[in-house]
Amino acid sequence: MGFLCSLHLLLSLCSYRLLSAQSSPTNATSSSLDSLLQDYSFRAFVRPRTGILYDATAPSNLTGIKIAAMRLRSGSLRKRGVSSLKEFSIPRGVIVKPYVTRLVLVYQNLADLSPLYYPLPGYEYVAPVLGLLAYDAKNLSAINLPELELRASNDTIRIDFSDLERIPQGSSAKCVSFDSQGKPSFSESIQPGNTCETDRQGHFSVVVKSVESAPSPAPPESEKRNGQKKSSGSNSKTWIIVGSVVGGLILLGLLLFLVLRCRNYKKQEKMREMERAGETGEALRMTQVGETRAPTATTTRTQPMLETEYAA
Repeated sequence: MGFLCSLHLLLSLCSYRLLSAQSSPTNATSSSLDSLLQDYSFRAFVRPRTGILYDATAPSNLTGIKIAAMRLRSGSLRKRGVSSLKEFSIPRGVIVKPYVTRLVLVYQNLADLSPLYYPLPGYEYVAPVLGLLAYDAKNLSAINLPELELRASNDTIRIDFSDLERIPQGSSAKCVSFDSQGKPSFSESIQPGNTCETDRQGHFSVVVKSVESAPSPAPPESEKRNGQKKSSGSNSKTWIIVGSVVGGLILLGLLLFLVLRCRNYKKQEKMREMERAGETGEALRMTQVGETRAPTATTTRTQPMLETEYAA
């Protein structure tokens, strides 16, 4: 039983290492950033007033990121909307799920750190990633709050990207949005006036496909060798992990086989001793009594005597 538990533990550890080596930290990193910025944006509410946008200060190690927060009543948001929350324009009819009496809208501008937290291979950002998230306003000192869901039921939420960077000639700008898992969704093209539209909360930006103007020159031989070394190194790590798993399984199987073999050998040896003990006992002589053969003793301890002998 102990060997089976050890085998299960080894398999669990090896599976964890394989999954850790293959997983991507992008989703976890962007989610952690949202939690951190929620904490810092709530700190701007010293004497909060409903419907006022308060600019907050991001952590010192996130230079360039801008954040702000606004506290609202859910009923007021649904009836009136928010005409201007930085680049966002929220229409009437927005539904909050799950329902809360008051909520806080958190604004994010990731600036130059946009590609770091939301990488898009094959695309280039021509605008920073802007975030609009909603949280429960019941406790303004709370951290790691779950996000609320915003859904536009009538009109769409608009994001103004009027300050776009220069778009490369021949490229077509597209709106991109990211869900809570960091999965991107692209639109066919940006709306007139450099605006994007959405019906829910999330992160948004404008991108263009990466332009490859000319074939890149062949890398030097040293770079090729370095690339081959890196690829071979990653492959060797994978094979080391796989080899460790297989070797551990073989070793445990061999140990389990030896234990079972020793147990069987001890049982067989005990049976042989019992058989030998039975065979070395004193054998009785067989005597014919009528038509039946029966064992008889060779001698007796006391010779029988008749009563007449005692009388004599």
